[in-house]
Amino acid sequence: MAVDPEPDRTAIRLAERLIQLLGRGGFTATYKYAVLIGLMDLCLELTSATGVPPDMITTRQLAEKVIELYWPHCAPYGDMPRELRQTRVSPKSTGKGETQAEIIQHIVEFRRRADRNPAASLPLSRARVAAGPEAYEKLARLIEWKLIEMPISRLQIIGGEEEDRFLYEYGFTKAVLKSTVNAAQQGTSHGFDNRLLLKPGVSAALIALNGILRPLIYRNWALLVASMNGLKEPSLEEFLFGSERISLDPVRPRLRELQDNRCFYCDGGLGATCHVDHFVPWSRHADNSIDNLVAAHDDCNGKKSDYLAAAEHVVRWRARSSRCAGDLAEIARKEAWESRPERTVSVARAIYRMLPDDARLWMSGQRFLVIDRPRIVRALAA
Repeated sequence: MAVDPEPDRTAIRLAERLIQLLGRGGFTATYKYAVLIGLMDLCLELTSATGVPPDMITTRQLAEKVIELYWPHCAPYGDMPRELRQTRVSPKSTGKGETQAEIIQHIVEFRRRADRNPAASLPLSRARVAAGPEAYEKLARLIEWKLIEMPISRLQIIGGEEEDRFLYEYGFTKAVLKSTVNAAQQGTSHGFDNRLLLKPGVSAALIALNGILRPLIYRNWALLVASMNGLKEPSLEEFLFGSERISLDPVRPRLRELQDNRCFYCDGGLGATCHVDHFVPWSRHADNSIDNLVAAHDDCNGKKSDYLAAAEHVVRWRARSSRCAGDLAEIARKEAWESRPERTVSVARAIYRMLPDDARLWMSGQRFLVIDRPRIVRALAA
């Protein structure tokens, strides 16, 4: 598949449409935000080794991504005895039996069966839930159906307009039956096409706009949830999307050991305390997998912040992933930690390849270097 020869024009058009779409006034639930972030994540994760983004995403892939996105939302917030509501309450509601977004309710029920610990990760809960893979498979199929039934066909409707399929085409109609989808999920029928065919240039544009759209969507999402729950928004946004929701403490000592007790960025010796940094910043892609984590000095971690690292760091990071693949996998196994090295490098590859030629990347302290594209492309190609 050829990359769109005019990505800038496509990106600008897409950005304009999405800005219109993100108005919160007409949203009765947060599903559209979840689907948009899910689409962006999958475009990043499915970018090929040659840097070509996907032209098709399946409803099953989107369902699993939506479960990942909503997972941290399905724990009690602060002193509240329940998870946050993510759907509007009917004006006729008396306050009793208040409804929850259906997708979230299914995830909450799965989570309660698996682990009562509000900080439990999705991989750990999947391992602990009764019936194991079968229980998660049931959840994933149910979420896939709910996405087909509702937000997939509604996402591209802006205001009261007719549907404008500016993001993707799909072959099913609003009249599709759950039994038809179930039969396809079980492999007993081929009467349902689960593909979302991305419009030309859309996947490249979503990747290019990721750094701008993601914080905008997060902000609007948090504001909408705050209004649905009568909450002040600033702490809510950190709860919903902050990287500290899952403690990185369990892997800190093992990463220190793996790095011979030296900072990943400056190679200086680590003192009594050290930080665990997301190599590809959390603000760019929410990835807690072991391959994306490095031990670093407090100062190096603070200075790097949400910046993308320079070519020298990228080369070293990829070398570590190759040299220490077995060790990283063993850390993940012992700590029941997420490990998806292929996905992690695909995301890095997609983000770095879409940077402009004059992009400046963090090297150390306040020092930034112009992107060394050939060196980074070679490092990420492996």
